Amino acid sequence: MVAFYSSALDGVAANPALPTHLLLRLIAFDGGGEGPPFQALHRPGLPEQAVAAVLAHPVLNTRVQFARSGQAEPGQRARLAVDPSPEVRATVAYGPEWTHDPRKKVRPLPDAVCARLLADSEPSVRSALLDSPHLAPSFLVSLARHPDPAARRAALRLWDDLSADAHTALLGDPDPEVRRSAALRACTHDARLTAALLRDPTALPVALRRGLLRHADAERLLSEGVHLAELARNPSLPADLVDLLAVDPDDGVRLAVSLRPELTEARRAAIDFTVAPHARGDVDWVAAGIADQDVLRRAATSAHPLLRRAAARSPLLPPDLLRLLAEDTDDIVRTHLAVYHPDTPEHVLMSVYARLGGTFSAWMTTGHPRFPREGLAARFADHPDGTYRQLAVRDPAAGPGLIERLSHDPDTWTRQAAAADPRLPLPRLLEALTLPELARSAGANPALPPSEMALVMDEAGVPA
Repeated sequence: MVAFYSSALDGVAANPALPTHLLLRLIAFDGGGEGPPFQALHRPGLPEQAVAAVLAHPVLNTRVQFARSGQAEPGQRARLAVDPSPEVRATVAYGPEWTHDPRKKVRPLPDAVCARLLADSEPSVRSALLDSPHLAPSFLVSLARHPDPAARRAALRLWDDLSADAHTALLGDPDPEVRRSAALRACTHDARLTAALLRDPTALPVALRRGLLRHADAERLLSEGVHLAELARNPSLPADLVDLLAVDPDDGVRLAVSLRPELTEARRAAIDFTVAPHARGDVDWVAAGIADQDVLRRAATSAHPLLRRAAARSPLLPPDLLRLLAEDTDDIVRTHLAVYHPDTPEHVLMSVYARLGGTFSAWMTTGHPRFPREGLAARFADHPDGTYRQLAVRDPAAGPGLIERLSHDPDTWTRQAAAADPRLPLPRLLEALTLPELARSAGANPALPPSEMALVMDEAGVPA
């Protein structure tokens, strides 16, 4: 019975209507040594009583899961910075590994908490903090003169925000790794630094891509034929060498040349290159200009699919470019619009939803502000494709009878969507709670009476 009700318990743990007293009961659960379901710990807006119970929970995994939650407030997670377990402290230091919305950034821990974690006695905690992608710029800048060379290397992420004195100090740092990393940041405008880095095998690939190249060095590197794709991306590569690489036997080299920002569309089209069907469009100069209207216009109007894919990842596209890319025939362009742009047209959202299906589309229906709701029942309740029938559940005009009908649908996703809908009649909701494929969805249904939530906990062995 415990295994049968485990999915129902997961649903109850995520139920937005779960009363506080039942939430506290669930959080206290040891889960056979694993702690309560993670859904209870990744809920937004946990009340103070629940947070206090998590912080004092005897099961290590409970505290680790809460430290990993992208839903928790930074101040709540910060309270685990003094946890007795190095694993918990390291998890807090690194921060959430994923969020429910890829467009939203995780709010960083306060600088004072980060400073405490950086002074932690455990190396794993210090390393986790410096590896974290969620550090505040103010904290990173403060690390430029930190006694730990790993901290000084982390400060280099914000090279352009550091003072001239900090640049000088880091370029002459006593630690060779810091000096190398600083030089790789500064070499974009310094041919002397670039020439020195080209003699360092460790730094060579990045220096080739970023550094300010002397013509003689560029010629020599081309003749050596090493890391030519990186060389082809270098913004300072002389035009005559660009022409040579444009006809290189290696398709990857030719593709890199085709993405150079100075090329005209005619010159770009003359290069023979191949684009992988699912390549994301990671183009340095477009990513750097993600808010620059001129950069976005050049990329969005290009015939090169990777440039259009890169432009489509900007949430700041002006209306005319948004309309242009919304009619693009490239699937990845439209997918990027659906993920990153808040004003993506409905027909694009619908086409991406139908093409991708599964959990990604389930996220899009709840996470995108423009995903439609009204009129979906009339349009899709009897659609031959279950991917569309589940959309009918989103319609606020769908009545209990339709929701109940869809809870018996041949398509599993459609049944689950209906089982989680509060309009589902109570008898069918209670029945769904006993069906393995619907138990989790039914457990998460806000209309589930608290007495039934408590019964699920009883059956799962959660102590009263």
